[in-house]
Parts: sequence; structure tokens; C-alpha cells
Amino acid sequence: MQDPNEDTEWNDILRKKGILPPKEVPKEDEEEEELALQQQSVVKTYESMTLEELEENEDEFGEEDEAAIEMYRQKRLAEWKATQMKNVFKELGEISGQDYVKEVNQAGEGIWVVLHLYKQGIPLCTLINQHLSILARKFPQTKFLKSISTTCIPNYPDRNLPTIFVYFEGEMKAQFIGPLVFGGMNLKVEELEWRLSETGAVKTELEENPKKQIEDKLMSSIRCSLPTRKDSDSEDEDY
Repeated sequence: MQDPNEDTEWNDILRKKGILPPKEVPKEDEEEEELALQQQSVVKTYESMTLEELEENEDEFGEEDEAAIEMYRQKRLAEWKATQMKNVFKELGEISGQDYVKEVNQAGEGIWVVLHLYKQGIPLCTLINQHLSILARKFPQTKFLKSISTTCIPNYPDRNLPTIFVYFEGEMKAQFIGPLVFGGMNLKVEELEWRLSETGAVKTELEENPKKQIEDKLMSSIRCSLPTRKDSDSEDEDY
């Protein structure tokens, strides 16, 4: 009697016609095939993961996967570094209204944009441009821009200057409008850095608002200059 599992052309024809049952796959071959599918699935999982996801899920993979995980981690790290190098600005750029969509709304994934609307001849605008130039060098991953207000937004009122808009991935996240918001010509670069850090546009190392320190010193000096109750009583006795 002919073996139905034998590899012959006749048996293949009979299997196609349904006369013979499908050829039995040896158990070892089945296990190897299943393992290969699992490995393909794991590799696909690596490829779709970010650096953070690789670190979060590394405990779920076996020791045999460590080499593959490390390979993809290095790949993702290289991609991240390339993106960071690409997104280095380092200076306060100037744009017109025609550039607005491209430079601000379409700045790119993960990009913070700080845009200053200004006019020449307004001292506080000049001061803020000086501060932003310093911050642009300090925080090169953030895109710092300036634009003459009326060339960017037609008929933009001078009373709203200076104005700073903060965008992230094309969405406005914060706005500072008018001189009172900035505290006038006493504005320090550290205070502006703190204000921008509160929006998320920069990652400051300042531990607290510098303006608060100035206010605390001011209040302390006022308290020191006020006469004490005892001094006041002695003055009354002199009269």
C-alpha cells in the first residue's frame, strides 16, 4: 500500500483533488514555523517602538532578543540625534507675513516657536528683541522669531506691542500682549525666560520666578524703612 505522506507527484495530485488528506507536518517543523512567526512578530514590534517604548517594554522580551533590542535602540537613538541636530536654530530669525504659515504653523513635529511682534522705535520691543537673541542661543531647540507687527498682521494696533505668541506643532499655546504684561522696561532676561518656561517653550534651570525674588527684596527693604512701634512711641513723647 502506498504511503499517503510520501512525496510523490501522484500523491500531490490526489491531495489537490481531496482524495488524500493534507500531508502531515512533523511536530518539529510545526514548532520551528511557530517560533519563526513569533520572531517575525517580535522584530516588527521592535521596529514600531520609540526609544521610550523600548525601555518600558524591555522586561517583556527574552535574553535572546537583547541583541535585536539593542540594535533597534541604537537605530532610534541615531534618528533622534539626527532630528535634534536638524532642529537647531541658535538665533532670533526675522519673518514677514508671507513666511508665517511655513515658519510658524508648519514649523514641524516637536518644535516650539516663540514669535515676537514688534515695531522699531518702541523701546520695550527693542529690549525684548535683545532678550530673545540671548535666549535663542541658550535654547537652540526652540525656534525664536520676530516680525514687524503690521507686515505680519495688517493693521495690528501699536497699543498691543510688544506681543509674543508661543506655538507648539502649529498650535498656539500662549500669548503675551501689551507692555503691562511684561512689566515695562525693568524686564530682565531671566524673567522672560521664566515666563516662556511656564508655557513649555523652554526648559529652564531657574528654580523660581526671578521677579518674585525682586519683589521679596523690595518688600523687605520697605519693612526695614518703616518705623517700629517703639520708635513711633518715643517720637510721640518728644512732643
